[in-house]
Amino acid sequence: MPTLGVSRVFRACLVVLLMASSVAMASAVPVVNGVSLELARYRAANVANINYRLYFDVPADAATPIKAKVQIRFELASKQQPLQLDFREDSALLAAVTCNGKAIEIDHRNEHLVIPAAALKVGVNTVDIAFTAGNTSLNRNPDYLYTLFVPDRARTAFPLFDQPDLKATFDLTLDLPAGWRALANGSLASSEEVNGKHRHVFRTSEAISSYLFAFVAGEFEQVTREVDGRPMTLLHRDTDPEKVARNLDAIFAQHARAITWMEDYTGIDYPFSKFDFALIPGFPYGGMEHVGAIFYRANKLLLEDSATDRQLLDRATLIAHETAHMWFGNLVTMEWFNDVWTKEVFANFMAAKIVNPEFPEMDHQLSFLVDHYPPAYEVDRSAGANPIRQELPNLAEAGQMYGSIIYHKAPIMMRQLELMLGEAAFREGMQEYLGRHAGGNVTWPELIAILDARTKADLKAWSAVWVNTPGRPEFQLRRSETGSAQLRQDDPAGKARVWPQQFVVRSGSGPAAPVVALRATAASIAWPASLPVDADEVLFNADGMGYGLFPAQLALTDTWGELDDLQQGALLIDLNENMLAGRGPQPLAYLQTMLGLLAAEDNTLVLALLLEHSAYIYQSLLTPVQQASVQAQLEGVLWQRLDAETDLGRARQFFDAFTALATSPAMVQRSYAFWSGQAALPQVALSESDRIRLAEILALRLPAQAEKILATQLRQTSNPDDRRRLAFVAPALSADKDQRDAFFASLADEQNRETESWVIDALGYLHHPARTADSLAYLAPGLELLAEIQRTGDIFFPMAWLQASWYYHNSAEAAAIASEFLQAHPDYSEQLRMKILQATDRPTRARDILGRQASAE
Repeated sequence: MPTLGVSRVFRACLVVLLMASSVAMASAVPVVNGVSLELARYRAANVANINYRLYFDVPADAATPIKAKVQIRFELASKQQPLQLDFREDSALLAAVTCNGKAIEIDHRNEHLVIPAAALKVGVNTVDIAFTAGNTSLNRNPDYLYTLFVPDRARTAFPLFDQPDLKATFDLTLDLPAGWRALANGSLASSEEVNGKHRHVFRTSEAISSYLFAFVAGEFEQVTREVDGRPMTLLHRDTDPEKVARNLDAIFAQHARAITWMEDYTGIDYPFSKFDFALIPGFPYGGMEHVGAIFYRANKLLLEDSATDRQLLDRATLIAHETAHMWFGNLVTMEWFNDVWTKEVFANFMAAKIVNPEFPEMDHQLSFLVDHYPPAYEVDRSAGANPIRQELPNLAEAGQMYGSIIYHKAPIMMRQLELMLGEAAFREGMQEYLGRHAGGNVTWPELIAILDARTKADLKAWSAVWVNTPGRPEFQLRRSETGSAQLRQDDPAGKARVWPQQFVVRSGSGPAAPVVALRATAASIAWPASLPVDADEVLFNADGMGYGLFPAQLALTDTWGELDDLQQGALLIDLNENMLAGRGPQPLAYLQTMLGLLAAEDNTLVLALLLEHSAYIYQSLLTPVQQASVQAQLEGVLWQRLDAETDLGRARQFFDAFTALATSPAMVQRSYAFWSGQAALPQVALSESDRIRLAEILALRLPAQAEKILATQLRQTSNPDDRRRLAFVAPALSADKDQRDAFFASLADEQNRETESWVIDALGYLHHPARTADSLAYLAPGLELLAEIQRTGDIFFPMAWLQASWYYHNSAEAAAIASEFLQAHPDYSEQLRMKILQATDRPTRARDILGRQASAE
């Protein structure tokens, strides 16, 4: 809903005054942990025109507390019950509270600072609070810090109304150590020396949701440019000037192009006063769309000179995604975090449209397929599948709304929606949506109502299946006794759902094989007479537009040369899904087929699928006997392609795959020679990051030399942030199991999990396929920590923790640990239960596949 205006405030006030006082008091919102939907609705109806005037005194020592003050000014429609401010920190951090000029007793309970009704008044109120800032979301490092408040983490730093539909303006002042630079939502108004500190005063921000308020400060280099008449400032900490210079032009230009494209598509000029960004080492997300101060993980934008086409496309897509958020999410914001997916799906969807002209040589349909379908299927095939739109009674669980379904299934759904409406009608609907709700908040049903007026289709019914329910359909070709056939869309949940969608079916053989478009609007579709009725001869999702488990047989790879790149990608994804579903192909046969294809394939996106599937099968789905039988062939194909490759992008793909998968002594020594500088490949120029990665792999492959290799790499690493990261993950790479055990045990301390990307890297090494037997002991304690990780970590951390821990496990023991944990915790958080089921789906399937193969041997 739009931010409340004065007239609405007084209408709400009148309604409240007409109520009996006893009734009003009887319905007082209880003070409970988190931000309940009930509390959010009450405040949205009674609080408006909010301004936060914030001051933080940041010491140079990251361990020293940050003293802070906030003045909150707002209009109140009713004072018939106390008003709750959100502050999820220890009460001892609150020093003094004043309301409307009078000191009041601090009443802090259940994560709320409660302002008594007697201290409030109808109309304008001012609350002043002196406090020590909470550290949970300030991400403090030795010489820099950055905030990350999505979805409800602002309340871990300072008291406020932490809900998306109470937009507010922010006035920020930072006292920083000398030499520190800073970015915030508002532009810098003044900078001066005060009491030995460098005081930065920022101009008032636009009205934004609390999760979008942000600042970054520290020892950063600053680059300011004007692009197309728009000034932009970039902060970074990279110590390689050549790498920075090599990337700057593209970074600024891609932001400018994305802004121009969005302005043209939406018909709305860039809606905020400034556009800056910071590149932060170890940032836990690819990017975060704070108004006027986008934050990025540094290595996602500062690429090596050997960057592949895929990496270049990913960077452009990330930049376009965060830029699109300025309209979808920042200008128009979801009312409640159950609709957080709407801002993400539009950012993803628009990003794909934006980057297409920049990469005319790229097959964007194939890119969309490779980007979105595997991760969406990863969740939807599991017992923990969740719908795109979920219920959210309390913002404390809002972080668990995020995941592959909103980032990957939702764009697939949106593409089907655009097909139904047509591009022109879809764009007109988006323009009306943004224009009507600019500066406010909105729900998904309100958007559907706008689009529904532009089509004869029943979008509410369509949305009920695609958006409000989990899972995917399963397709089967069924032949009748008369010889005719139907393509049946089955609901694996047994609820007779139908996913309306369009896709193309192709006969698998012949250069002129017929291609037929099908519209699946019913459970059964008449099978075209021009197509074979044998499922072994048909590619069922030839354009990559359909969504579901489609039949696929390994024999279709015999026609590989007759398929275009998109069809090849669709076939690989369908084969992989059928293999995991236990419907064939068998893993060893599939791997051997892929190795044959790898020997000649040139498309980098298809190669990415072939390499990913080959790596997982080899490491997790083969018995030891099968691994031994194919090891030489795998290493031989990867080395031959690497050694002969002249294309720099493909050479990088094969280099990364070879060094990750080579396990024979001779091939490991080749990796060692690359790392030590004894050998080199002209088509692969190794950066410092490459050498760090090689050192980490070699520590696993050569345990007797692990300590020496890591110590050498630490000495040779010039970037201080990279050096700190390597020092952190080194114990997880130790050949000494006691050291690894002690490192894992240390992760129970929240302070040791502060840089979450480092923790995930370390967990990946602890649970590396070479060490899954030892790391079984970490699985149950890791699950026991999950609830705390959700409470203290950022939004992607719980799922990343689970995936890094479970992805390569394939034993019956591992599967049993997950099952026993869930049985022992019947009242466990439903959101986290779903995450566990999603993350343990592969290990469970791997156990079953290996069991069948072991029996066959």
